[in-house]
Amino acid sequence: MSSAAPVDADRTCLHDIWETRRQQEPGLQLEDPLIAIPSEKVDYDVQTVSTQRVLEDFQADGVVYIELRTTPRATPSQNVSKDDYVKTVLDVLREHNEQESNTMRAFLILSIDRRNTAAEAQEVVDLALKHQSAGVVGVDLCGDPAKGDVSVYRDAFARAKAAGLKITLHFAEIAESGTDEELNTLLSWHPDRLGHVIHVNSSFQERIEKANIGVELCMSCNVHAKLITGTYSDHHFGFWRQTGVPVALCTDDVGVFCSPLSQEYYLAAKHFGLSRSELKELAQRPISTIFTGPEERARLNDIFRRWLD
Repeated sequence: MSSAAPVDADRTCLHDIWETRRQQEPGLQLEDPLIAIPSEKVDYDVQTVSTQRVLEDFQADGVVYIELRTTPRATPSQNVSKDDYVKTVLDVLREHNEQESNTMRAFLILSIDRRNTAAEAQEVVDLALKHQSAGVVGVDLCGDPAKGDVSVYRDAFARAKAAGLKITLHFAEIAESGTDEELNTLLSWHPDRLGHVIHVNSSFQERIEKANIGVELCMSCNVHAKLITGTYSDHHFGFWRQTGVPVALCTDDVGVFCSPLSQEYYLAAKHFGLSRSELKELAQRPISTIFTGPEERARLNDIFRRWLD
């Protein structure tokens, strides 16, 4: 998610990305941001536009349920607080969900960055609890995996868990964040899902499987960012899909890695020889780990029942 500021800098950045994409894809049907977002329109909410575009793109890709995640940001120069930022995103999600024609439902996870202090982490939890009834369903740990001491966030995640929020954690993303000490600390928070799970030895693999913790795997990100050794066929998706844990294929920075969710499923099918029935099972498998309640699980299972008939 892009932040809410400043507008001129955001417009230039978006234009540069658009120009690169246009050169790569001559038939790209996307208006130049410098035209779509006039400089004189100073009240234009870039965060709103960005969030709307993300939702439109995922829904167009066939996604029927999404949990977006973002780190609350303040922009003092524009008198935008972290609370304003979260409310802006939630307003867009609410408007999307209220439109009966939209087949996708969207919810929000607030992220604690590993560069945050313990007090800043508690502030994220404060915001998550304040907006829990408006669509915030969980709290995430993200950021540079080589930075910070995760133990300082223990109380923040414990408070979130006790209040009924779900927890997902970037887990063993690089070797430096895959130490026994760090992984033991993270698992002690009783997370509901784990992201990346790359540098995980057999003992931790067994603990994750025994606890039936969902894993979120981002193949394109891991390959292009060289977080794994080798290529797609070497990805640890091949290991986790053979276990009993819920496996969710995910996207990580779609604009950077140019791989929407449908592409991730295509890559899984291509490099691991998955049949159509295996792909359907893979897509349905993580329903048990979504962060909303039984109503959404029932809706998704009904979609699969009608799709599989």
